[in-house]
Amino acid sequence: MNQHDLDVLDEIQRRVLWLATRIVDAANHDRNTGDGVKVGGHQASSASLVTAMTALWFAHLDAEDRVAVKPHASPVFHAIQYLLGRLDRSYLPKLRARGGLQSYPSRTKDPDEVDFSTGSVGLGAAAPLFAAVTRRYVDAHFGERPHSRFVALIGDAELDEGNIWEAVADPATTGLGNVMWLVDFNRQSLDRVVPGIRINQWRGQFEAAGWHVVEVKYGRKLAEAYARPGGAALRDWIDLMPNEQYQSLFGLAGPALRKQFLDGAPAGIAEFIADIADDELGPLVTDLGGHDLAAMLDAYAQCDAVTDRPSVIFAYTVKGWGLPIAGNPRNHSALLSTEQVDAFRAELGLTAETEWDRLDPASEAGIRAGARREALARAPRERALGVTVPETTKVRANKPVSTQEVFGRVLVDLARDPQVAPYLVTTAPDVATSTNLAGFINKTGVFAPTEQRSWTEDRMLRWTESPAGQHIELGISEMNLFLLLGQLGLSWDLSGQPLLPVGTVYDPFVLRGLDAFLYGTYSGSRFVVAGTPSGITLAPEGGAHQSTITASVGLELPGVTFLEPAYAGSLDWLLCDALGQIAQGATPAATAAPAEDGAYYFRLSTRPIDQAPFEAARARIGDAVLRRQVVAGAYRLVDAHQAYPHLADAPVVQLAASGAVLPEVLAAAAELAEEGVAAHVVDVTSLDRLYRAWQRTLRQGVRTATVPSVPGALRSAFADRVPMVTVHDAASHAMAWLGSALGAPAVPLGVDEFGQSGSVQELYELHDLLPGSIVNAALAALSLR
Repeated sequence: MNQHDLDVLDEIQRRVLWLATRIVDAANHDRNTGDGVKVGGHQASSASLVTAMTALWFAHLDAEDRVAVKPHASPVFHAIQYLLGRLDRSYLPKLRARGGLQSYPSRTKDPDEVDFSTGSVGLGAAAPLFAAVTRRYVDAHFGERPHSRFVALIGDAELDEGNIWEAVADPATTGLGNVMWLVDFNRQSLDRVVPGIRINQWRGQFEAAGWHVVEVKYGRKLAEAYARPGGAALRDWIDLMPNEQYQSLFGLAGPALRKQFLDGAPAGIAEFIADIADDELGPLVTDLGGHDLAAMLDAYAQCDAVTDRPSVIFAYTVKGWGLPIAGNPRNHSALLSTEQVDAFRAELGLTAETEWDRLDPASEAGIRAGARREALARAPRERALGVTVPETTKVRANKPVSTQEVFGRVLVDLARDPQVAPYLVTTAPDVATSTNLAGFINKTGVFAPTEQRSWTEDRMLRWTESPAGQHIELGISEMNLFLLLGQLGLSWDLSGQPLLPVGTVYDPFVLRGLDAFLYGTYSGSRFVVAGTPSGITLAPEGGAHQSTITASVGLELPGVTFLEPAYAGSLDWLLCDALGQIAQGATPAATAAPAEDGAYYFRLSTRPIDQAPFEAARARIGDAVLRRQVVAGAYRLVDAHQAYPHLADAPVVQLAASGAVLPEVLAAAAELAEEGVAAHVVDVTSLDRLYRAWQRTLRQGVRTATVPSVPGALRSAFADRVPMVTVHDAASHAMAWLGSALGAPAVPLGVDEFGQSGSVQELYELHDLLPGSIVNAALAALSLR
């Protein structure tokens, strides 16, 4: 790129810097929030990436490239989108306002097109890496898509996040030559100037993981100075200078800057800079490569040339570049004063009337912006898969069977469906076989970019690795599992190919990946994850491997539908329904439930249970009605009045339960019948769907000042408003709300302490989950009437 083009880009980056700064300023100084609470924003953190981002969008990126922008640089991103004509002007003063620009880039809430949500540091950085894993899979199975580069712009402090290194080290992410990370190496975190420079450590870690590393440390002025006689000593001094001392230079000028720069300098440095005027010394010694457009474009070209591995660029920058707060140790959330903003506006030749204007379309900068807008235009993407997932695989079990086992069998059956099979892709963090994915793996194989020779023969598990495989195996990292699931679930957008992603993980360790789970669902990703085995029913494993709060997490996570079936038939219906809704995009499946737009979390067990009670309910209710009730969230497994007609005038209680505890609940119902109490048993297949249905009616009543009704899903499962007991192999409060929803006394039973090792019988006794305790709880509930 010639000097003239660089000058045009420089004009553009100055306007980007202005707009990014003014966006934050307007949010804090122009808008009356009415509550006096600081709006906030990050002018300094934005400024450090202005050069890198201007070079990307106005000179480097193609339409198919995908970029994650570090959270605090969102004003720069929106300023660029505005100059490219992809964001309406009305949004610029609305940073952090309702319906306006989000605090951090959001796929689902920002008005302009965001590739990757960012905000929880470290996750946005890793997302493009797993999007590239997804693209490699899509290209291998469905033909190569137009070439895309997956770029992450990250703050250097983000490299303190452990999930960064989990992602970098995972074998599934190796060899991705279309990935580039750009580290904004401004050497400041939120609280301080970072003491020392960890570049050598980080470079070593990336190189050990097989990455290509580029450093962009110096701009052209310093490079030219180093080339002069004696310049090597200047370079050595700047390299050796303590970071805190170097950062302090940005707040100084004239003789004070010279004095600070020479403090501790070796002999000869003072003489080398003696003929450099005071007003030129500061711009020279603070000339960092991350603010040199030519140096940044050259670094991008170096990364493009390396196609066999990911690349990372360390771009040396200054936090607050181009602003009066540059390099200030406390500038992270600092705001320019109104007077400083006025001076900056005047310096750029703008006025209060023209400050929000786009670049003059007749100017060279405006012409480049127009050309880049056309070059970066994208065609709409289709979210729906265009295939029909069957409502059932007709799985049957003639003997006791666990939901974990049935989950694996249903996946195998779906893999036999020629319509559905090509789009199924599974993944697990080194737990595929112990979560019953072995059958699916035997049928479809394990994905690898190239054919891998198998050196051992296993009749139970054929671990064949090839580009045709449909299971992606990960190392032991739950964060990576949810990051990959999140990107597989966005493949319709980022790779032009909808998929049906399914992941498995030990349920206790869902919490270890919870941040990435939340990140995926906040981004609008759609996938299925099975947490299995779960609860204290995993009795011999002890408290470290027993999950008790995951049901509550599944219930409370936005964008997630939590499901906990107990029987093979209900699991079959629910899993087929979940995959069917994903396949149809935003279109609801033919169920009683409203359209759902998110992920599905199945909480499963290894405990085999007798299937006869479900088959009896199927015979009593009929498949069509029962399926509708199962999918809606609950059904009456045992109707006491039909099961025990002699108890027509007896006291009535309802026993509601989910998952593995159903055998104990059924036994308790039988004991209660012997004591003259009619106990209905309700199998709650989705607390989540029941709760949402209840909340919808409540909120409708609140908003319209009308009496809320009991929603149909609750009404059909709990026909009688009578005392109840809730039973759950999870924290007792997860189901306790049912009493309030039904206006009935309720006694919740569950697991409210850390578990320990033992047998199922012993641990159920310890936590009051045995039939005798459930009977006593039912009698207590009746006494509360």
